[in-house]
Order: sequence, then C-alpha cells, then structure tokens
Amino acid sequence: MQQMQAANPSSDPQQLDLLRVARVGRAQGLKGEVTVQSFTDEPEYRYEPGSELYTKDGSQVFVVEASRSFKQRWILKFEGIDDRNAAEALNGTVLYGEADDLDAMIEEDVWYAKDLVGLEVRLDEQCEMAFEAAKAAETAETAETTGEAAAETTVETADSVDNSRIVGKVVDVLDGPQWLLKVRLTRPVRDDDGVVIQNSALVPFVEQIVPVIDLDEQYLTIDPPGGLIPQLGQMDISEESN
Repeated sequence: MQQMQAANPSSDPQQLDLLRVARVGRAQGLKGEVTVQSFTDEPEYRYEPGSELYTKDGSQVFVVEASRSFKQRWILKFEGIDDRNAAEALNGTVLYGEADDLDAMIEEDVWYAKDLVGLEVRLDEQCEMAFEAAKAAETAETAETTGEAAAETTVETADSVDNSRIVGKVVDVLDGPQWLLKVRLTRPVRDDDGVVIQNSALVPFVEQIVPVIDLDEQYLTIDPPGGLIPQLGQMDISEESN
C-alpha cells in the first residue's frame, strides 16, 4: 500500500498544493462533532489533533481538535465548532490537506495517484519471457510491411524506447485495499473480426509488479505475471510509440 504524508506548511494558503481528504456529513451529537466521508489512505494521520484541513481554495482552515473512528466511520471535532448548529452548517463541505514534498516522497517510495496518471507503461527489461514474446510479434508484423514503411518506423523510433516494450498509459488509479493502475493498452485485444474487445487492464500497484517509476521521464515499468496483460506478445503492434 502506498502512504500519504504531509508536507511543510506554506506561508500562503492560496498557493497550497491540496489533495482531497474528506467530505463533511451530518452533525454528530450536540457538541460540534461531524461525521466525514474519508478519501485518504491515512486517516489517523490526517485527522490527528492539530492537523489542518482546508476548503478547496485554501481560504478557510479547519483545525482538528479531536477525532475518533466508530463503525468504519470517522467523527471529527474542529476548533471553534462547538454546537450542533455550527456542525450542521459544515454539511457537504469538502476538505483538503497539503500534498507532500515530491522529492521526499520519491525517496520514501510514496506516491500520489495524480502523479501516476498519464505515465507511459513499459515492460520491465527483466521481464524476459514477456519482452521476447512482444519482440517476436513486432518482428513478424514488420516483416509483413513494405520496406519503405519499415524504414519510416525505424526513423521515427530510433531515439525512443523499443515499441515492443510499450504496454500503454496509466489513465486512472483505483483506490481500495490495494491500489490498481488502470492502463489503457497501446495494443488492444481484438476478436477474429478485428473488433476491439478489451482496451485496458488493471495492474496491482505493488513493487514486485511495478519496480520502476520515473516521473522525470514520465514512465513506469511493469513485470507482470502471466495473464495480467491480455494476450501479451500476440497483440497488434501500434503505429505510434506514444
């Protein structure tokens, strides 16, 4: 599981890099407590007394005075919210927390979902069986094209990663007991009539399967077990390297 941790406070709340943490629900009791719908992986950290949560534009700050969990729900008490009327006025408010310093997160192998979306997905070089199968498929496809077309492909991809290693692009991160990367496949699965029947795959976001993440170069690598990426090595080779 990836973890969420806080960055140092910014002196200007309007310039904060904020991530959605919770949505305030109904008032709980008479002393200003509220229930919240939680969106964070680390509620114990985000809701500890003294933590600061913000409205989306950063103009309002709510300081957590107390927090507790009850039947898979979190109940929070904010400083200055001391009665039921004040608590009810917060119903529907979406609260945000500060994002971490990206360099520190990379050192600790911690990631935000927003940083993963858009990354190119490549087969890890150590994934020998999958890589060789994909390479064989590309070679067979190239052999069926004209010499001119093959030459054009060579020119276009000479300075880029081998096409056969490109699996697709991360288009979403699904939260849950284990994060899943939704990967839009560069080479979708087609039926016998050429109709696309599957154009995405879900990849568990664990180190064994996703060993390398390079935000500077905007890619990550995967070492998928058999069957995770459908028809790997048998799919049509894309015309572009994305």
